Amino acid sequence: MNAEIVSAEKRIVELGIDMPPAPQPLGAYTETVQSGRLVYVTGTLPVVAGKLQYTGTLGKEIDLIDGRKAARLAALNSLAAVREHLGSLDRIVRVLKTEVYLATTDEFVAMQPRIADGASQLLLDVFGDKGLSVRKIMGVASMPLHAPVMVELLFEVDG
Repeated sequence: MNAEIVSAEKRIVELGIDMPPAPQPLGAYTETVQSGRLVYVTGTLPVVAGKLQYTGTLGKEIDLIDGRKAARLAALNSLAAVREHLGSLDRIVRVLKTEVYLATTDEFVAMQPRIADGASQLLLDVFGDKGLSVRKIMGVASMPLHAPVMVELLFEVDG
């Protein structure tokens, strides 16, 4: 993608993405926090209408294809949360950091970057070059609700 301005809201329509409503907290926290030009989005899960769409361990109950779909859905929920906070995804200047937490078997660890690409590719599709961020992938033993994937994002936004 070139350096031209990409309207994230327009790209979502062009890609045929149905934006979900922003996820609701499962406890005593908020989905987003803004400090100056930085917006932090809490770890989001692959949920639709409050219901987890994928459960289990990657490499056991969940394969690579569904793992990528789960990561994409979790990232989409992060976008829904930041959109609700900002009013429009077009206020995002850049995705600064993508963190993907994965519950995988020991034998499936080599697949972790490919699963995380489900989230990263969504960000590139929506934001173009502004969606390319640093990324951290963490393998974990378990997550809330027995989710296989959790995504956290950090954004720089306009003033």
